[in-house]
Amino acid sequence: MAISPHHLLPLLLLLAAAAASAGANNLVGELESLRSRSPSGVIHLTDTSVTRFLSSSTRPYSVLVFFDATSLHSKSDLHLPQLRREFALLSAAFQANNPASSDLFFADIEFSESQHSFSQFGVNSLPHVRLIRPHHSRLADSEQMDQSHFSRLADSMLEFVEARTGLQVGPITRPPLVSRNQIILLVVMFLASIPFGVKRILQGDTLLHDRRVWMAGALFVYFFSVSGGMYGIIRHTPMFITDRADPNKLVFFYQGSGMQLGAEGFAVGSLYTLVGLMIAVVTHLLVKVESLQTQRFAMVAVMIVGWWAVRKVIFLDNWKTGYSIHTFWPSSWR
Repeated sequence: MAISPHHLLPLLLLLAAAAASAGANNLVGELESLRSRSPSGVIHLTDTSVTRFLSSSTRPYSVLVFFDATSLHSKSDLHLPQLRREFALLSAAFQANNPASSDLFFADIEFSESQHSFSQFGVNSLPHVRLIRPHHSRLADSEQMDQSHFSRLADSMLEFVEARTGLQVGPITRPPLVSRNQIILLVVMFLASIPFGVKRILQGDTLLHDRRVWMAGALFVYFFSVSGGMYGIIRHTPMFITDRADPNKLVFFYQGSGMQLGAEGFAVGSLYTLVGLMIAVVTHLLVKVESLQTQRFAMVAVMIVGWWAVRKVIFLDNWKTGYSIHTFWPSSWR
């Protein structure tokens, strides 16, 4: 019996849809298999696998891709190793809270292995993360994660993923700083040291009885305070950045009040600490020197170095913020 042309077209469409569905299921199955082999669930892609899994027109899933470059791991201002670890935590969190989900996969691409893929996505700077969704027919049209989503590491990446995909990633679970075996070893060592510690305390022969330790601690607290160390820890301030005009040049002082580098704070903190140490030397040690000539020479040296240090702080503050120090004389002196 001959098949009518009116029935042939729906049949072909049905066969095409079935073939596309089978192809999509095969891709999902392969990705799930690759994900299961990774401890964190991050799938490593190359140029070949990018073409297969991301360029397919029958892609029913989304893929979040981390672009990496091993050769740039030594550049501390990029924080690539740290961001790669945070990306793995994000992937592990999604896998733990959505074990049966095939809506989203996490993957990474390394530059030396997949330069063609970097070119397809249009990636020319790192760090870089892209979200490829089912409706993205071209890789270059995928959604780029903004630099602000790296500020709080995995937590801010999670917000980007949930906002763009509508999926619930789940809480980020970070590994403990100290493992169970390390805790047991530390407890055993502490218990074993208690008798020796009690004996040293009764004899007054511990670090807590050494005034030099207290003096060093006081200097550290003072330097840490005036150098903005806590500010740097809270804001994840880099010590230096790369010069945009010359990538081989490092910038330690950034002009402008909107940003502060760690090196700037340490430099100013060192000048403050220097002046404080000189005042301590004058008030506690120099007064015990019997030679009047030595005292005068030391005082002149302290005044010169102190004047230079204060002048340098004022100069740096004016260069960075534009704020100037003005001298005001009593009206009776004018």
